[in-house]
Order: sequence, then structure tokens, then C-alpha cells
Amino acid sequence: MLVKMTMWMDSSVVLLLLILFCHPQGSAQGRHERRLLNQLLKNYNAMERPVANESEPLILSFGLTLQQLIDVDEKNQQIITNIWLTLEWIDSNLSWNSSQYGGIKDIRMNPKFLWKPDILMYNSADERIDSTIPTNVVVQHNGTCTYIPPGIFKSTCKIDIMWFPFDDQQCIMKFGSWTYDGRALDLRLYSEEADMSAYIDNGEWILLGFRGKRNVIFYTCCPEPYVDITFTLHIRRRTLYHGFNLIIPCVLISSMALLGFALPPDSGEKLTLGVTILLSLTVFMLQLAQTLPPTSDAVSIIGTYFACTMIMVAFSVVMTVVVLNYHHRNSDTHEMPQCIKTLFLKWLPFFLRMKRRGRKTNSRHVFFKNKMKELDRKERSSRSLIANVLDIDDDFRSHNSTTSYLSVRTNEETVNSHVCGVTQKEISTIIRELRFITNRLKTEDEATVIINEWKFAAMVMDRVCLILFTLFTLLSTFACLFTAPHLVA
Repeated sequence: MLVKMTMWMDSSVVLLLLILFCHPQGSAQGRHERRLLNQLLKNYNAMERPVANESEPLILSFGLTLQQLIDVDEKNQQIITNIWLTLEWIDSNLSWNSSQYGGIKDIRMNPKFLWKPDILMYNSADERIDSTIPTNVVVQHNGTCTYIPPGIFKSTCKIDIMWFPFDDQQCIMKFGSWTYDGRALDLRLYSEEADMSAYIDNGEWILLGFRGKRNVIFYTCCPEPYVDITFTLHIRRRTLYHGFNLIIPCVLISSMALLGFALPPDSGEKLTLGVTILLSLTVFMLQLAQTLPPTSDAVSIIGTYFACTMIMVAFSVVMTVVVLNYHHRNSDTHEMPQCIKTLFLKWLPFFLRMKRRGRKTNSRHVFFKNKMKELDRKERSSRSLIANVLDIDDDFRSHNSTTSYLSVRTNEETVNSHVCGVTQKEISTIIRELRFITNRLKTEDEATVIINEWKFAAMVMDRVCLILFTLFTLLSTFACLFTAPHLVA
């Protein structure tokens, strides 16, 4: 048993030694790639522009892949995007025969060992200017180098707030070499349209396009041409958020301002409602001002609408004060001018189809009152003076002329007995009191008529303001909404 175990251990050791000595150190592919890298970098200079003929420019293909629109900062007029750059050029110093290196057709190399173009974003708003993350360069056997660095780019963007929140924005991203002119580095568009196959939709903006254009510019400082690639990002704002949070509340608040003219002046809340609505609009105006950039180039359409609504509400408060002033006027302090009486008591009520409900009743009352006075006057004319003062019947005038002398005599004695009981002073006092009461009633009736006229004038003014402000609100709302480039996005 011991002999068999010893023989098994010896055979295992021999097999292990055969594996260690016979197995090659590293794979054949690893040996070829290491030898290829050593050969390529042996005399390579990363500062040298890799062209066969130094009088010719190096052709660089440039493209973009848009991954995400992260943010559009209207306040600071900046845009933040997640972009992959695509740079492709031919390095004449990095070509090899793949058959001599185990069929290797491409390798990955660190960009710090190679020459790479100094492409930067000209309108970058980032502190580091170069926002890309270095990645390996894919080098093919024919010398073609492909470099795709990702990055979070913060760029400046001129925000046009004229049609906010129904606006379109076009933000440019200008890329070019920082040191090479067009005679040394010639930029070419990899594709006229940026790659958006992996784009993630933004909740606030709709992507309409991302096109590139090659530009050749001659600056005043230098005679050489400078080539840049400018991509234009075309986006459109989604209006649902701002519609629910700004537009609809503003329309509702401005509509509530119209209800102030339908509120009776005696309620005591007519002026309070207008001031409260004005304060509410001020709060929404401050919220809007915090969103938009502080620029005087243009006024947004929603800002114009808010300003018109605030002016309308402020003017409605002024008109409410005038209406309340008219409503509480009386004959002791104000006398209605003839022009106001003609305008507010005749013309405007006629056009507005307004009628004074108490006017017919008063006319009937005056008619019957006049009739009663006329009948009373006729009755008193048939009585003697003393009988009218003492309010006694003078029956002897109603008798026939053939009435006996005894009856007439009896009536005269009766009248004389009453006259003897009333002095001339008491009669004057009674007449004076009657005149005072009559004048007082007449004065009160005239004052009531004047007060009712002022109240009716205030009611007419309320109706006129209600119609005018309703038309103004509708016109301003439709003008602001339907002059926008688009309503729904």
C-alpha cells in the first residue's frame, strides 16, 4: 500500500513539472500585442502632428452623440447636456501589417501617449473649459484613430423669453481646435445631424433637432482660416406645467376681478375683493420674475398678460372707489350735474336696457296724490274760510235756497260759538306747523329722489365697468394666447 502511494506521488510531481516547463509564458496574442505596442511607441512623439506630408492639413472627422438634455437655466442663460464626442483621424505613425502581429487589427491605447487634437467648446461656461473624460483611443491597423470621450457640457445659450412659456430656443455649441488653424487641422462633419438614437426625453423640453454646420472664419488678428463645427440644438418648451401653474390661475383671478362689479355696494366687501385680487396677482408676478432672466431685451408674452391684468385690476379698484362714492352721495353734499344726469340716467340706461324699478310706483303715487289734492281743493272751495281752518262742515251751503231762515240762523250761531273758542294766535300756529310739516315732507322727498338718482348712477357705472372689463379680459387673454407660435407642445 505504501509502495503504491509513493508511485502515485512521483507520477503527480512529474506531470506538474511537465506542465510548468512545457506551457508557454503568456498567450501568443499577448506577445504580439506587447510587441506591437513597443514597436509603435518606440520612436513615437506625442507632440508631432501625425501627417505624411507636413504641408497638408490633418483631416479630422467630428460628430456628436446627444445622450440627455439635463437642464436649461433661463436665469443664468446656460444649458447643460450629456454628450459623447466622436473624433476620427488617421495617424500615419500608427499603422502596421496585421499578418505580422498575429492578425491584430486594432488596439486600445491611452491618449496621453498619443497625439490627439485639442478640440474644445468655444462657448463653454464650465470652469474647466474641457468637460470631457479621457478614454482610450481605438487604433486600427491602417492608422485610423477613433476617440469618443463623454462629458457633461455646460454652455452659454442666449435665451429668448419673448414667447415664454410658448417659446422655442436655439442653443449653439461651437467646437474647434484651440491652437491649430485650418491649414494644419481641417475639421469635417462626421454627420450633419447629431446621433440621437440614445437620447432620453426631457420633461420640460421637446427636442426638435440637433444639426451641425462647418464654418471657416477669418479673424482680424490672423490671416489663417480657422475651422469650427457649430451644432444648433433646437428645443421647444412643454406648456402643460406653466399652463396649470401660471396661466390658468391668472385667468381665474382676473375673472374674479369682474365679480367685484356684480357685488352690491352695500355689502361692504367690494373694495376688499379688488385689493385682495391685486395682491394675488403681485405674488404670481414675483414668481414669474424669479423664473425669467433679468433682461431688458424683450418682455415675455406671459409677463405682458400679467401686466395687463394687473393694470385692469388696479383700474377696477379705482372704479370701485368711484362707484362707492356715487352710491353714498346725498343731497346735502353733492348735487348731480346735468351732464352726469343725462349720461347716467338717460343715455347709458337706454343702451344697457336698464330701468328704474321704483319710478312707475312713484309716478302713480304722485298721480293719486295730486288727484286727492285736487278733490280736497274742490271740497274746501265750497266751504267757508273758518270752516276750512277748523275743518268743520259748512252744511248751510248745501241746502236749497228755500231752506228756512231758522236753520241758517242756527248754523251761524254754531259757527260763531266755535270761533269764539279759538283765538287768532292759535290759528296762526296751526297754519305754521302745517306748512313746516309740508315743507319737511317735500324736502325729504326731494332728498330721497336725489339719493336714488346717485345710487342708480352708481349701478349704471357698475354695469358699464363690468361690460368693459369683461371685453378687455377676453381680448387680452385671446390676444396673448393666440399670438403665440404654438399653444400645446
